[in-house]
Amino acid sequence: MSQQTSPAQSISKSALSASSEATELQLVTFGLGEEEFAVDILAVQEINRMMALTRVPQSPPEVEGVINLRGKIIPVIDLRKRFALAANEHSEQSRIIVVEVHNRVIGFIVDRVSEVLRISSKIVEPAPAMVCSVDSDFIAGVGKLEDRLLILLELGKLFDAGQIGSIAQAA
Repeated sequence: MSQQTSPAQSISKSALSASSEATELQLVTFGLGEEEFAVDILAVQEINRMMALTRVPQSPPEVEGVINLRGKIIPVIDLRKRFALAANEHSEQSRIIVVEVHNRVIGFIVDRVSEVLRISSKIVEPAPAMVCSVDSDFIAGVGKLEDRLLILLELGKLFDAGQIGSIAQAA
């Protein structure tokens, strides 16, 4: 699943704000523990199975290492560490989601990738302050599906420009 991306790729809270016209959001959904998250599909360059990571000395704690992806060195972040969740062994279902944030390509590790989903922006509400274990500043909204809640992440705030710069330098 490889595709071109544009600089404006995160789900913005303003795009989800109360507009009279509903737009359709196309999302990649993934899980961390029992929680289900989503990011805009336009931000996702590709999804890879777990692969060997090369550890980089003195890198930030959430950086697991780097990978060589078709000749390009990409830093990989453990999203569990970024969200201060308990560590978990990688499984057969673990994946690295490669995204572009602030004009830099990074990967982040998730427990599993669920599906590509289309939802109406009308079913997305602003996140309550204590919706999950993730700081609500990173959350663009919460999608109310029939049988579950989907936490929509705003990548631009999850990985701010300064943090991405230090991660890229560590790589």
